[in-house]
Formats: sequence, C-alpha cells, structure tokens
Amino acid sequence: MSKEKFHIEFLMGNATQSSLWRMISQIDGLSEWFADEVTMDESETIYKFMWGKTDNEARIIHKKPQSSIRYKWLDEENEELYFEFLLRKLDLSGAMTLEITDFAEPDEKGDAIALWEFQVDEMKRRLGI
Repeated sequence: MSKEKFHIEFLMGNATQSSLWRMISQIDGLSEWFADEVTMDESETIYKFMWGKTDNEARIIHKKPQSSIRYKWLDEENEELYFEFLLRKLDLSGAMTLEITDFAEPDEKGDAIALWEFQVDEMKRRLGI
C-alpha cells in the first residue's frame, strides 16, 4: 500500500514568525514539542529525533529561512516522501499559520493527523498561544 500525501493547517495566532521558525527548525525548539530529545550531526543537515527508547533520523532536503523547512526520514525508502513545515502570515489579520505536509498509509491517515494536532497543541502551549 502506498502512502498518501496530506496537508493540515493551524492558526498560530499572535506567535511571531521567528518564534515559530525556532520551533520547526532548531534543536531546542523541536525538542519542546516534536520529540523528547533532538540532536544534530556536525554537518547540521541530519537531525536525530528520540521518543523514549525509539529514535529516527531525518535530513533537511529544503530550507527557506523563516518560511519553510522540509525533512526526509533516512529510513524511508520512497524518495518522494517527506514532511514539511510552512509558515505564512495572513494578509487581513496578520496572524501566523503553520502548514504541515506529511504522508501516511490510507488507513493510518486519521491517526497521523491526530498526532500532528496533539503535537501542535503542545507547541502552542509552549508558545503561550
């Protein structure tokens, strides 16, 4: 079964673009909401994410500072799969949004979305939103 792409968007209210960028691209920010612990190798392109006794590594495959960052899990065989964070500022309200693109098996898509919602709620709590 092949994985399906999905896209979800979260309104991040009064969070600043720089604070959101830190949360999606830097070790200290990612370890506040995305994983229990995050480390990076010397080349600064491979992140190691740890959740309890489980870990996984991802490489940055695209980065536009203060705007978007795309990661690829190193153990993922399909070269076309990734997860991405995109920051946008809404024109009318000036509020920030966080858009997440990811892939999941069709029967696991609901669980994947629920997990992202839980994790983004944790990010919002950490940012005081």
